[in-house]
Amino acid sequence: MKTLLLSIAMMLVSASGFAQDIVGTWLTEAGDAQVEIYQSGDQFNGKIVWLEKGPETKDIHNSDAKLRGRKLMGVNILSGLTKKKDKWEGGRIYNPKNGKSYKCSIWLDGKVLKVRGYLGVFYETQTWKRK
Repeated sequence: MKTLLLSIAMMLVSASGFAQDIVGTWLTEAGDAQVEIYQSGDQFNGKIVWLEKGPETKDIHNSDAKLRGRKLMGVNILSGLTKKKDKWEGGRIYNPKNGKSYKCSIWLDGKVLKVRGYLGVFYETQTWKRK
């Protein structure tokens, strides 16, 4: 009985550990920002934790004029991603360079993170490196 309980506990720990693979800090492809991906419930989000231009950088391109004065540090640019097989999908990515949000999916490709934003049938994929 102890062996069975131990086996079940080990499976649960390893399954939750696999879902955590994307959790951590990632350097964007351009190298101008770091995003910390974290889990909240069953969803994964990512917030800006470092900017090359400095912590006072404002969200000047936001389509909502009320948000243009906010600092980008701490802003969630990834939100609502859920694990589906080998990808995290169903979320959104915010691009502070143009102030627009897109559908998003991410997945691990070896030691790098592939981040794909969608606009209809068109998409762009970036490669982020773990920090």
